[in-house]
Amino acid sequence: MGVKMIKAIALLSGGLDSTLSTKLILEQGVEVEAVNFLTLFCNCTPRGKTCLVSKSAAAKLGIKLKVFEVSREYLEIVKNPKHGYGRNMNPCLDCRIFMFRRAGQYMRETGASFLITGEVLGERPMSQRREAMRIIEKESGLEGLILRPLSAKLLNPTIPEKEGLVNRKKLLAMKGRSRRPQIELAEQLDINDYPCPAGGCLLTDPGFAGRIRDLKDHRPDFTLDDIQLLKIGRHFRLGPNTKLVVGRNEEENSRLENLAKDGDLRFYPTEIKGPTGIVRGVLGKNHILIVSRIIARYSDGNLDEELEIGYNRISENKIEHMVTSPIKEAELSILRI
Repeated sequence: MGVKMIKAIALLSGGLDSTLSTKLILEQGVEVEAVNFLTLFCNCTPRGKTCLVSKSAAAKLGIKLKVFEVSREYLEIVKNPKHGYGRNMNPCLDCRIFMFRRAGQYMRETGASFLITGEVLGERPMSQRREAMRIIEKESGLEGLILRPLSAKLLNPTIPEKEGLVNRKKLLAMKGRSRRPQIELAEQLDINDYPCPAGGCLLTDPGFAGRIRDLKDHRPDFTLDDIQLLKIGRHFRLGPNTKLVVGRNEEENSRLENLAKDGDLRFYPTEIKGPTGIVRGVLGKNHILIVSRIIARYSDGNLDEELEIGYNRISENKIEHMVTSPIKEAELSILRI
């Protein structure tokens, strides 16, 4: 009988840390399969079903990649994270707990013995503190089963280390926010063409976080459709239950039209080129004037001249018109999200 192959599951974002960690364990003769979690908040894959960065990293490492689309489940975490948000609207601790729990399920289903992650002690202030790591392990039900190869020598030995599944002496003791040790290791392991460490989560972006915060304040029961709308255009709050999104180019105009739902109103200039605007929520007569002025503001043409703006409900063919002058920047800035 042959010796049973040791298998591990790597949480592979495709960034430098997770790639290095996976490579270190592969070099110890462990079979590794990667997993990646895809949500609407990933900005590394605007149109695809797979994170292109993780897909590329897995291919270079020569390992299989399993992708889980978890937007619907993850949305509930964004709405109400047990451990709160980071600097913006990023629920980092709850996110890690969720991802590890799902990866742990897959680990057991596939007969793997432990998980690998690229976390570095002290690199990220919210989720990579020693205490945060302890909370994540406990609440994900994976105490002793999460191996962090880059910082392992600074942490308590994990079960795979204690049982001799991996050699602790070949693991590392990196810590802190400096990227130099990882870059030097990448050169040694002949790993190149890796992405910058900025991250691929829209929830860490201040502008997007502001839109999420506004949506959460005015519509706590928001859906995935609402999130899709947040990812494009200029956004304006017209009232507690009324919001306008204005396309910034032809592509966004088309995407807005596709995302519009029955009951939404569409606004557009009738005689010159300009943006499409989609209004969602309760619309009064005063809103029609304001929206028309905003559409005029972003249309081609002279900002001192009046323009004709057409508008209609998405579910109706009847088109109405309003002639108005563009809104002034001072008024606009009050409404901008």
